[in-house]
Amino acid sequence: MTARAADRARYDRATAHLDAPVAIVDLQAFDANADDLLRRAGGKPIRVASKSVRCRALLERVLARDGFAGVMSFTLAESLWLARSGFEDVLLAYPSADRAGYAELTADPKLAAAVTVMVDDVAQLDLVDAAREGGGGREVVRVCLELDTTLRLLGGRVRVGARRSPLHSPAEVADLARAVARRPGFEVVGIMAYEGHVAGVGDAVAGRPFRSRAVRLMQAAARRELAERRAAVVRAVRAVVPGLEFVNGGGTGSVQHTAAEDAVTEIAAGSGLYVPRLFDNYTSFSGRPAALFAQPVVRRPGVGVVTVLGGGYPASGAAGADRLPVPYLPEGLRYDPQEGPGEVQTPLLGSPADDLLIGDKVWFRHAKAGELCERFDALHLVEGDAVTATVPTYRGEGRTFL
Repeated sequence: MTARAADRARYDRATAHLDAPVAIVDLQAFDANADDLLRRAGGKPIRVASKSVRCRALLERVLARDGFAGVMSFTLAESLWLARSGFEDVLLAYPSADRAGYAELTADPKLAAAVTVMVDDVAQLDLVDAAREGGGGREVVRVCLELDTTLRLLGGRVRVGARRSPLHSPAEVADLARAVARRPGFEVVGIMAYEGHVAGVGDAVAGRPFRSRAVRLMQAAARRELAERRAAVVRAVRAVVPGLEFVNGGGTGSVQHTAAEDAVTEIAAGSGLYVPRLFDNYTSFSGRPAALFAQPVVRRPGVGVVTVLGGGYPASGAAGADRLPVPYLPEGLRYDPQEGPGEVQTPLLGSPADDLLIGDKVWFRHAKAGELCERFDALHLVEGDAVTATVPTYRGEGRTFL
């Protein structure tokens, strides 16, 4: 029996009392992936990206381990909810236009002490102040400045990386730091720089050796350029804000590279805990799939084909086959190219289909990590061949932030 076949047998035994659709997290794999992230971080603390987990119980589990510290959230409403739930260090990774949230933040000392907001434009400060005036809040708002990490070539005519912050140069970031420092009610406490073109792009795509080599060359150049520029940005900002508390960088795919930079004080990571399918294509690390979902077989249309209920759970990003879940267990199943995964039913082809009966489970891996939790209200935590706990996802707690 292969290792994957053994996992399938375990998952089927563990969930035999549960009807599919169902989602699980294999805690042995989850903990092993956490260990691997810590090893690659080389002693620097890891801030957990909540959008890649979306389950309070699992956030608490990983943050209880030495080496993990703080949460990186994705909306202001989520940040406030987590802070009220006892999370004491929440960095909002994206700017917000949530005026009601800002009114709450500026009126509550506990929330203001726990939550740091992301800023890359003085107009975002204006939103906070407008909310402050409406709600009467006077608390100082903790601010993190985001650096654009894109690699710019040919005089800026070619850009590699996500369109995020407009702040690219040390001078631009330092100028915003001065503007914040001069403004009553705000305090610059950190810098964030997420190099998604390094951390979130696989460099070993199966069957595409030339593209993979091109990605590796691009990423090596991007790491060198960003390391120099990030260090310069930190020096420039520290000249304005000597008490800067943290410099956050990285992501699951770049942990060890970002951790090697002296200017970086903490690493962000989250997807590496679940290891969705998009993280199969990396040379820098390999993890164990920890989060899976199962759909039930509901039809047997013919030889070599079964149909499962639902399963059309595409991930965010540019549409393409790499955004689709993949049939994982039993091994050897594939989509019908004329149908693909559907909202209410999904045909699956391959010889393993002939061994599947009505009601059997087919296990899938999602393309991205936390987005799986937007489809399920609970995660069943598997240890060995038993479900030892069932915990709500954000959705299960009635929290759909985006």
